[in-house]
Amino acid sequence: MSNSTRVSLSEKSKLHVEHLTPAIGSVLSAPIEELVAGLHSEEIVDLLEQRGVVVFRDLDLTDEQQMAFTQTLGESEKGTKITKITMDPLENPNADYIKGAFYWHIDGTMSEVPIFASVMSAKRLSPTGGNTEFSNTYAAFDALSDEEKATVEKLQVVHMLEAAQRYVNPEPSYETLSSWQEFEPNTLPLLWKHRSGRKSLVLGSTASHIEGMGLREGTALLTKLRSWATQDQFVYSHKWQLGDLVIWDNTGTMHRATPYPLDCGRLMYRTQVAGFEPFA
Repeated sequence: MSNSTRVSLSEKSKLHVEHLTPAIGSVLSAPIEELVAGLHSEEIVDLLEQRGVVVFRDLDLTDEQQMAFTQTLGESEKGTKITKITMDPLENPNADYIKGAFYWHIDGTMSEVPIFASVMSAKRLSPTGGNTEFSNTYAAFDALSDEEKATVEKLQVVHMLEAAQRYVNPEPSYETLSSWQEFEPNTLPLLWKHRSGRKSLVLGSTASHIEGMGLREGTALLTKLRSWATQDQFVYSHKWQLGDLVIWDNTGTMHRATPYPLDCGRLMYRTQVAGFEPFA
């Protein structure tokens, strides 16, 4: 981190920022009582849009503190629920479903209005693997050529739950496929034009095909763009420590977990900030 920049956001603020890479990721530090009281929430939300991901090291919040802090960032998604993210079926009945977390995705592509941000804390770690990687889809779009930007701007992509689930289970039974197909496809713009004026790419494992384009041509373009957006210069990989708290802007990033033993007991607690901006 010798090339990172450490700054204080204001003379009166006790929130400090250290950028992790040029394009994505910042480490923040502030007293817990100030975070829970919402004293820095406006600055944190602004940083989320600018940096995609913000990290608090060794914060070790209680469940109540994590929920209270999340509520300072905006309206909580689904009330006050904390979701356990683990592959242990005894603690998470949807463990099979979240195996899709190992592949690049954006949360909420099957909805018209995705969540704004996720807040995740580390409770138990895997002995190997288990990083969470984030890709800045604002920066990835900005770095495209003018010709590529013009092409992307016109396209609509069909997103399907079954497209994401086939990464995990490529040969489903008919009954399993039928359960996936209970969720209707969702057609979204490939380029998200945000109210802020910024633009980001809408990609990930739910992206099935591009409307009006041949299957092979469309698959090639989606794969090319995913490879482009997940280059090292657009990606931050977070190596978890117990007590870490990580927040990411779901509207401007993709994310995935790196492989780890499914029986290791890795456990994260996630809260979410409700979305307010539709894809289109």
